[in-house]
Amino acid sequence: MKDPIGRRRFLGMTALSLAATQLGALGAGKTPPRFPTLKQIKAGLLDIGYADVGPDNGKPVILLHGWPYDINSFADASSLLAAKGYRVYVPFLRGYGTTRFLSDQTVRNGQQSALAVDAIAFMDALQIKQAVIGGFDWGARTADIVAVLYPERCKALISVSGYLVGSQQANKAPLPPAAELQWWYQYYFATERGRAGYAANTDAFNKLIWQTASPRWSFDDATFETSARSFRNPDHVAIVIHNYRWRLGIAEGEKQYDELEQKLAAFPTVTVPTVTLEGDANGAPHPPPAAYRNRFSGPYAHHTISGGIGHNLPQEAPKAFADAVVEADGLA
Repeated sequence: MKDPIGRRRFLGMTALSLAATQLGALGAGKTPPRFPTLKQIKAGLLDIGYADVGPDNGKPVILLHGWPYDINSFADASSLLAAKGYRVYVPFLRGYGTTRFLSDQTVRNGQQSALAVDAIAFMDALQIKQAVIGGFDWGARTADIVAVLYPERCKALISVSGYLVGSQQANKAPLPPAAELQWWYQYYFATERGRAGYAANTDAFNKLIWQTASPRWSFDDATFETSARSFRNPDHVAIVIHNYRWRLGIAEGEKQYDELEQKLAAFPTVTVPTVTLEGDANGAPHPPPAAYRNRFSGPYAHHTISGGIGHNLPQEAPKAFADAVVEADGLA
């Protein structure tokens, strides 16, 4: 006679053991991960680590983090969405957390289209045909790209700071001095001194970015440390440096992404239902909402979230972010 209770107990212990192994791989610390368990799945070029919360039959939502953050930006919002019946998947991007390249020979490429291809591979591996997709920073850019290149896979979009698709050609245009100043780290990373400095001082560097990008967010050391473990990925520095060097046109991408980048360089319009968000105290470079309104041709809403909300909007205002996911789903 089969023992379903015993089997469930075994699977539960296996999941806990896997989570403990993954935590150990990220480095010991006093504060446990905000997602209690993590999973792994081989997808495309990667073995992707991800959180998975909510009912098995829930409508799928995929949430994508940015730099220098990680999946914990969505921990509270994911719980709120799970309580509403959504199945929420939150993957570590390449170069973060427990995500690893399957081959040592794969180029450690951080260009925008590569991250979007990763997202599609993640969906394919999980057999998710279509999902509500949201994100901020790198994650918002990736979500935007999925929405314009693979609209059939994106039921609805939630994008913090709006339309973030870029191109190397457009990035050649100089900005006013005050705007250039905001991108100081981009130019720092363009130098060998910057790469070495980021490698030597990753946590201190990223905590500074948290402070300047969210000047009114009073996060504590434990909150930062929970995410900082994700930066101890062996590919983290290489991915971050390539991402910013590629944007400036001083690092090459890979030929298999050339066609996708050509499409993105035309700044295609987002046709899927979209909710864009902005924090009222975002200290990171970001466009004003009016600048990107015409990039969205489908059902659309925008909200500026008040209360001193900075760049890491999903973690600073999780209810507002979760509400935006539900709203976008409703628009669809």
